[in-house]
Amino acid sequence: MDPDRNICLCFHVSQRKVVNYLRREKPKVASQLSECLGAGTGCGWCRPTLEKLWEQLDKGQEPELDVSPEDYAEQRRQYRKTGRRSHGSNESSGK
Repeated sequence: MDPDRNICLCFHVSQRKVVNYLRREKPKVASQLSECLGAGTGCGWCRPTLEKLWEQLDKGQEPELDVSPEDYAEQRRQYRKTGRRSHGSNESSGK
C-alpha cells in the first residue's frame, strides 16, 4: 500500500505517519499506537493493520501491507455496514 494512504480512515492517519511514529517512539505494545493522532480509536477497523505494522518493525522487518488502498477502503465499508469482518478480509491483519 502507498505509504501516504490512510490506514486509520476515521482520523486520516497515513501509513507513513504510523511507521515514523513507530521508529521514533518505539512503543512497547501495539496499543500505544493510539497516541499517534488517535489511530485505532475510532471504528476499530485499522487495529489489526496497526498491530501488523508494529509486529513487522518489532521483528526488524520493513513495514509492508499486502492490500490495495481500494480493497482496504471497501473492506472497511463492509465492516462499518455489518459490524464484523468477513472471512479473509483485511489481509493486512495477518489473520
